Amino acid sequence: MVERQIRQRGVTNTRVLTAMETIPRDRFVPPDVRSQAYDDIPLAIGFNQTISQPYIVAYMTDVLDVHDSHRVLEIGTGSAYQTAVLATLAREVWTIEIVPELAAIALVSLRDLGLKNVHVRLGDGHSGWPEQAPFDRIMVTAAPDDIPEPLIEQLAVGGRLVIPVGSQGGPQWMMVVEKSSTGVVRNRTIPVQFVPLTRDRTQPG
Repeated sequence: MVERQIRQRGVTNTRVLTAMETIPRDRFVPPDVRSQAYDDIPLAIGFNQTISQPYIVAYMTDVLDVHDSHRVLEIGTGSAYQTAVLATLAREVWTIEIVPELAAIALVSLRDLGLKNVHVRLGDGHSGWPEQAPFDRIMVTAAPDDIPEPLIEQLAVGGRLVIPVGSQGGPQWMMVVEKSSTGVVRNRTIPVQFVPLTRDRTQPG
């Protein structure tokens, strides 16, 4: 998977490749699709959610540029595969999932792999995790129509946010947001297709 689907497509960061080799993707997909765990395709994980294809996981991780001193916020835990990859690279990861069943599954998967530097919260990712901000890096694994302002606010100066943006059925682009002492710069990179970033409609805003 790593050699054919990732390295040959331009991801050469040794730390990212090692993380992708280390984390067993088959542990993070339902039994009925486990035979496809290492194919370069997204897979359904239930509750109208998916696990991204390996190349996209590697690409987003590479672009995020995580160092071992970083505190990382992830929005959209899902099956926790991307979470586990980030956890091997960062000092600590805070991850938010809105679907209770997926959050519970993620906790078990992360515990079984012995990843103790991950904190899982059930909630609406649009609001981020203000109590733990600022974050050196933020990754969003589902697509909002626009970049949620609270995530930019919770990004540390010198920090980076990687997020797919766009409507369902319309064009979506991966965005890389960098925050400096003089402002915020947004760059569009590659076209993508992600499930929507779900909102908790019972909450205001």
